[in-house]
Amino acid sequence: MQKNSKRVYELTMMGVVAALYVVLTLMVSPFAFGAVQFRISEGLNHLAVFNKRYILAISVGVFIANTQSSLGVIDMVFGTLGTFAMLTISYYLTRHVKSVVKRLAISTVVDTLMMWCVAVELYFFAGLPFWATYGTVMLGEFVSLVLGAIVIYFINKRIDLAA
Repeated sequence: MQKNSKRVYELTMMGVVAALYVVLTLMVSPFAFGAVQFRISEGLNHLAVFNKRYILAISVGVFIANTQSSLGVIDMVFGTLGTFAMLTISYYLTRHVKSVVKRLAISTVVDTLMMWCVAVELYFFAGLPFWATYGTVMLGEFVSLVLGAIVIYFINKRIDLAA
């Protein structure tokens, strides 16, 4: 692939993933924000273990989706930074892991544990109790990630997500 063609491909893939994140989040918008969160779109976080371009793509998707949050700019900034951090951690922890299943498992654990960022945000800016909020957002994240891991695993069998 020529340099310009590769750049267009990268940007296209990033745009598609960012848009998909936004659409999937807004489809479940009553459950996408607040103390009880279930964002189907969080399953896309696993893409970061295949290619680092998805770190930025998903972060942009989070930023756009969070424009609909009741916390507005606060969620746009802190939610996006938290996502960027957890995806970057997942990427670096898995970049030398050969097994796709192990990479998806590592991503699931990292992203679930990183929900403390959301709990802190909701504690300080919405006055919600930290530990209860951490528990509920972790549970929603875990379910989304497990479902996402299954889907991403089978998509990767047909499409090289690292390309």
